[in-house]
Amino acid sequence: MLTEQERAERIGRIEHLPALAEAAVRDLNDSQLDTPYRDGGWNIRQVIHHLADSHMNAIIRMKLLLTEDNPTIKPYDQDSWVALADSAAHPVDASLAILRGLHDRWGALLRSMPESAWSRPGTHPEIGAITMDDLLVNYSDHGTNHVGQITGLRERNGW
Repeated sequence: MLTEQERAERIGRIEHLPALAEAAVRDLNDSQLDTPYRDGGWNIRQVIHHLADSHMNAIIRMKLLLTEDNPTIKPYDQDSWVALADSAAHPVDASLAILRGLHDRWGALLRSMPESAWSRPGTHPEIGAITMDDLLVNYSDHGTNHVGQITGLRERNGW
């Protein structure tokens, strides 16, 4: 169980992620956006679209935990999703806009939750038992890890 201070820090990370993602891709051209962050990895464009896809799923997962008794959380094949045309070739601005609106609402939801909500349980078929605290830890790290992949590539390539 996270402390109130730990939760506040992690919620802040979720709220701040869109600005970090926008800064990470600012002034990149299409060739740079289509560069994988590592050999065999997704390109920057796919990472940004993945963040929107993943975080849309995240808020839905959290709302299921808040409104249903021990829901089963549906996994999805993220590699198949990033191969779809809307992730593989679409401009990143659409997903950055999604992140801005989604993270604004997400932060409002998280900040409104009573203490008792953080331990609400759910089940993920691949992970097992999860709580709201678990999802907060996962997704507050998720976004910053992906932004780090992009900024790391920019640093390595001198962009």
